[in-house]
Amino acid sequence: MKQSGNFLNVFTVFVLLLVCIEMSWLQTLRPLEFGLSDFLVKIHARSTQPDPDVVIVNIDDASLARMEDKVGSWFWPRSVHGEMIEGISKQGPEAIVFDLSFVERDLYRVESDAMFNQALAGKENIFFPLIRLSSEQDKNGPKLSQIADKLGLIKTEFSLPNARAALMPPLAVATQYWRLGTVNFLNDIDGVGRKYDVYQNLYGWLMPSLPAKVVSALGYQVPEVEHIVLSWGGAKNPYRRFSYADLYDDFNRETPLRDPTELAGKIVIIGADASALHDIRVTPIDSLYSGLDILATAIDNLKNGRYMTLLPMWSYLLISLGSIVSVYVCFLLRINAISVGVSLLGASVLGLLVSYLFLSQLLLLHLLTPLVLVWLYYFSLALREYLIERQSRMKAIRLFSRFVNPLVVKELVSSEGLSREGESREISVLFSDIRGFTSLSENRSPQEVVSLLNRYFTLQVAVVFKHGGSLDKFIGDCIMAFWGAPLDDHQHAVNAVKAALEMAEVLQQFKQELGEQDADFDVGIGIHSGPAVVGLIGSDQRKEYTAIGDTVNLASRIEGLTKGVSRILVSSDTKTLCGERFDFEPFGFYKVKGRAKDVELFAPTEAVNISDLERPVNRERV
Repeated sequence: MKQSGNFLNVFTVFVLLLVCIEMSWLQTLRPLEFGLSDFLVKIHARSTQPDPDVVIVNIDDASLARMEDKVGSWFWPRSVHGEMIEGISKQGPEAIVFDLSFVERDLYRVESDAMFNQALAGKENIFFPLIRLSSEQDKNGPKLSQIADKLGLIKTEFSLPNARAALMPPLAVATQYWRLGTVNFLNDIDGVGRKYDVYQNLYGWLMPSLPAKVVSALGYQVPEVEHIVLSWGGAKNPYRRFSYADLYDDFNRETPLRDPTELAGKIVIIGADASALHDIRVTPIDSLYSGLDILATAIDNLKNGRYMTLLPMWSYLLISLGSIVSVYVCFLLRINAISVGVSLLGASVLGLLVSYLFLSQLLLLHLLTPLVLVWLYYFSLALREYLIERQSRMKAIRLFSRFVNPLVVKELVSSEGLSREGESREISVLFSDIRGFTSLSENRSPQEVVSLLNRYFTLQVAVVFKHGGSLDKFIGDCIMAFWGAPLDDHQHAVNAVKAALEMAEVLQQFKQELGEQDADFDVGIGIHSGPAVVGLIGSDQRKEYTAIGDTVNLASRIEGLTKGVSRILVSSDTKTLCGERFDFEPFGFYKVKGRAKDVELFAPTEAVNISDLERPVNRERV
């Protein structure tokens, strides 16, 4: 037990160290964690409605095809977008946000760019994307201090005055109309995007994202964080879409057919998700999710404060360590491993349910990693317990197979009916002692004597096992056996007498093998039934499964009285328990050492019904 406790302590400390390493450094379970959270997020999104005031004007495949006859193939002249700005602005939108790149001036259609900028004049609610290039190109970029005002960078106390950054502003847009922000959707290690930039830190200069720029300009509070975890709403394409071509055609009609207020008070995002433009990303909702809907989700989240909140990593570490310590205590206290597993299963289901319910409170819990770690720890200890128990069972099988039919032992162990503690049982005890052993040994060598005894004992033990008896021990040339343990046997007296009668038959067969010179070889068999203490009895170094008590002593005394009287003698208690199953011949009363009253003895002559001798032993599990 002490060695088991030491192993548990050392193994638990080792597991706790591994948990700390996994959660703070390796994070090998993160893909599984992301997979589960994405599943829950996707289910939750179906019941979440996106902000109806965020809409999309979409350049889809149909718009590209329809506009080609009017304005040519993509890329269209920017005057087209200028017309769209004029048409939308008349309806009074809250903001117009372009998700289109205007990084290069159109050198071949200068007048088109001019018309586009003319449409921007006097409008303070139009926003454009700013592209952040790789940091490896920063040395070739402009000084941030010189362009901070134009780009809307925020200076902090950590701003480096000579810092440079590689940026691509919308050069086709006049600088006085620059209301810019980045459009960086962040992928996790598994390639799935779940976060969106709020502010990028460029050497101490904070560059707002396009959603942050829009929401801040509209007067909403923007959190001062690097990024947010998006809270998704609806399924794929959740935000209301307007066809670019439909709006363009209606704006150019003398008499518009559409509702002139359908975009009033809306945040209008203009972009393209035509299949040829490949503006799609992998998200928890879908592997082909439109970049326009991602931008709309980020704006929606910042505007309404609906982005997800994450718990710090140390909180999950505490959950993992606390759970493992709890399981450790259960095993230390020897609580049944199945009970621990059921409790752990209930806690796991509850944890997953809480994870889902907390999504409604915008709290994204990552409980899978703690659960997997504690389950791995539990299974390790449970497997060890199983192996120890299995080893104990195998040891018990080997031990009890010395005394009981191996088939009975397997039944005992498989039914968990094995009791190794001492207990009081009603049993029938049989002693069988050899007569004429001296003459047998005089005519043979020691090796021959041992061989003959082994042969005889083998035959007689087989009879004991056949009738459901347990072999207690060999005492010299004497056999001690009993019925009624370790399995309950309500017919223990009947089965003991059956065995005695068959042992007498086997004796006759064995004597024929010996020959005439060993005619004196015989046995005496005594049987008594009553209460006895049965169990593993002995020292810590050696224990035997045996029966002790007055019943055993009297059975031995009865066997001693068979000399010159009868080959088999049973007590009146055994005879009474046998009922009418046998015919008994009375042999009177005898004085027995340790008994104040004389003991009446009987000899079974034959079974009343021979078929009863072949009837299977009636056993009940302990």
